[in-house]
Amino acid sequence: MNKWLIAAGLLAGLLAPLLSSVAHASAACKPGTKLSEEGFVPIDGIEQWVTIHGADCANPVVLIVHGGPGNPSTPFAENVYGPWEKDFTLVQWDQRGSGKTFAQNPDTANRALTMALLARDGVDVASYATRRLGKRQVILLGGSWGSALAVNMLKLKPELFSAYQGSSQLVEYRSNQSATYERILELTRAAGDSKAVASLEALGAPPWENPRAFGIVRRITRRYEAKATQPAPDSWWQYPLQYETTAYQAAYTAGEDYSYMQFVGMRGDGMLSRIDLPALGTSFLMPVFIIQGKEDLLTMPAVTKAYFDRIQAPTKKYIVLDKVGHDPNPLMIDAQFKVLKTQIVPLIHD
Repeated sequence: MNKWLIAAGLLAGLLAPLLSSVAHASAACKPGTKLSEEGFVPIDGIEQWVTIHGADCANPVVLIVHGGPGNPSTPFAENVYGPWEKDFTLVQWDQRGSGKTFAQNPDTANRALTMALLARDGVDVASYATRRLGKRQVILLGGSWGSALAVNMLKLKPELFSAYQGSSQLVEYRSNQSATYERILELTRAAGDSKAVASLEALGAPPWENPRAFGIVRRITRRYEAKATQPAPDSWWQYPLQYETTAYQAAYTAGEDYSYMQFVGMRGDGMLSRIDLPALGTSFLMPVFIIQGKEDLLTMPAVTKAYFDRIQAPTKKYIVLDKVGHDPNPLMIDAQFKVLKTQIVPLIHD
């Protein structure tokens, strides 16, 4: 049997009793009510893991689209985003093929993931959140892979979203990959890093058919980003007790492996190869804020800025952060919160 099915099936048996009242929750909540809900919600034919946390359900709602794909942020949400809950109601979900959603639906390992399918899921999650919380719209926040998925969601049903905040914005496969390859090859040569140079030269310039190419390059870029960025605290990535089980760890890894292969494809023909945000159109009906790490070697600032310059939106702003790379760190998280609270919320309350 497929190893993804084995691991996911193991956890699915443990999770089945956890089906909660989230899917049957009331249509709205009373101002002043604290929310702490976790459970499976029927989304496009399968049960997907959704969490809702906040100090007051009257607060603006932020839907966080996790990266990866296959790297749900729900296990680490309290560590990373916990302080936000005073001012925002945070909605997150484990995307199809990820985390508890993958574990609950192990047969999805036999199906292809597509951006269109995941975007429909995301729109359905946003629609559920508006009904549950009595809101007309939600703020959408996406980073890395989640930023490309988020823009597809915006284009699919823009009326659901009051504003968009992207970070480490993925734009277009060829532009992003080419810029990354050229820059990291330049850095490794300048550093006399012969092993890394040899690995990169062996791959050659993108596009790549080798499914391992993306991972090889990403490991090198992470190492070089670490030289110029503030690290994220180890405490961020500590699992809460409910996630710190052998079954969950196995299912998480299985989902990550499955989603990664869907992302890169066996011959470089996965979801990544089809990402082309400019082709979706560069006009947006909502404010757009993009926060970019200056040291990001995976979604290079020059590519992100070129895309941003083409965007037409009621309000738009591009913010560059020193000592920030592709992955989140305290400087990035603090900037995201500050932009939400001081710039986006005043706009959507006008």
